[in-house]
Amino acid sequence: MPTYPDVKLFIDGQWRDGAEGKTMAIIDPATEEEIGRLSMATRPDLDAALESTQKGFAVWRETGAFERYRIMRRAADLLRQRKDDIAWLMTRENGKPLVQAGMEISVGADTIDWFAEEARRTYGQVIPARISGVTQMTLKLPVGPVAAFSPWNFPVNQIVRKVSAALATGCSIIVKAPEETPASPAELIRAFTDAGVPDGVINLVYGVPAEISEYLIPHPVIRKISFTGSTPVGKHLAALAGQHMKRATMELGGHAPVLIFDDADIDKAVAAMVPTKLRNAGQVCVSPTRFLVQEGVADQFLEGFVAAMAKTNVGNGLEADTEMGPLANERRIPAIEAMIADAKSKGGSLATGGERIGNKGYFFQPTVLTDVPTDAAAMNDEPFGPVALVNRFKTYDDAIAEANRLPYGLAAYAFTRSAETLQKMSREVESGMLTVNHVGLALPEVPFGGIQDSGYGTEGGSEALEAYLETRFITALS
Repeated sequence: MPTYPDVKLFIDGQWRDGAEGKTMAIIDPATEEEIGRLSMATRPDLDAALESTQKGFAVWRETGAFERYRIMRRAADLLRQRKDDIAWLMTRENGKPLVQAGMEISVGADTIDWFAEEARRTYGQVIPARISGVTQMTLKLPVGPVAAFSPWNFPVNQIVRKVSAALATGCSIIVKAPEETPASPAELIRAFTDAGVPDGVINLVYGVPAEISEYLIPHPVIRKISFTGSTPVGKHLAALAGQHMKRATMELGGHAPVLIFDDADIDKAVAAMVPTKLRNAGQVCVSPTRFLVQEGVADQFLEGFVAAMAKTNVGNGLEADTEMGPLANERRIPAIEAMIADAKSKGGSLATGGERIGNKGYFFQPTVLTDVPTDAAAMNDEPFGPVALVNRFKTYDDAIAEANRLPYGLAAYAFTRSAETLQKMSREVESGMLTVNHVGLALPEVPFGGIQDSGYGTEGGSEALEAYLETRFITALS
């Protein structure tokens, strides 16, 4: 096994300490032990990163699309070769089981490959002219240096989308990676640089999030923002970007409904939803949370779902039989406990779980609450933990009304055998992503993004590149 390192900044091709020597502890959420120290960036480091990214952009924008493709494919191969070591680091700092960490690395490599291919296909077009002798065409050019801000729940996959889209289009990027889970993102960046990405094209910083974002976003060097995180913070950063006419992609919070109809395959629904709910201990922006089950199958679903949740093996992610690891940080425990207590006080029933496990490490029982009223906090604010809320509904219209009640619109799930129901839901469920009868989200080639308070723009699929490109129009008379 590797050893967990002290993690440094990466600026202008060099791994370095912060200019002012500030550091913070990195904590293993399974043991609560300090496992390393993290260098923290301050204003001099950000100025150095901005100067570096500007120089890097001048080089990378002139690098041919095919060469960018070759370098990115090499980075994907390096990431696969180093998967086991990086997964071990991720589990130490994040808590998720090794299998899930390894899967995240593999999907990250696939994401690089997919965007590398798209690098060769950022086509403009020739537009037929009205007048003989006139040529009209558009060019797709990189927008410029990017500032990317990423959370701790998926330390590699949240960043790899942003970096891959930037590199594919010829942009340079400054990544503000998560302070709680810093080593695995650093190894992602190392794979890119070892593959041949020139100095300055990628810079990596850690620090006080508000100080970094409020310095980088208004800075004239930065031309594009990509943020993944909570809706309140995202709204603030989007407003800041708007003040300076900066492009922004915002992937924000969710509160995903799951619509299970009387004609659904209940065994399939249980088998799909339990691991999806408990992936990364429920700390997933698209985690299924509000289970809306039609009355005819509610008892059957609850019986199977509660039993499967209750028998989940919770433990240290480094142990082979662990199915769910700890929460990623201590503050999640009182937040979840408060939501459960509030739901029970308002008439909800606890079907299983509801308590912290042990007194060392941030472990929490997989939890199911039933008959939770809509004024309970958990029905309005994402629990961001292993908590499922199961309520019954009578009619299709009742289910759609509850699914669309909140201002969020990131992801939704449904189970039905009816083609008519599927077609109606496709139009009527207000969500950026809807997956029916299986879990098919977050593949590199498909869109990934929300609507309403869940943000705008996408970080997957061919549409993801558009935010990193400017369309220039040229018309000439010969």
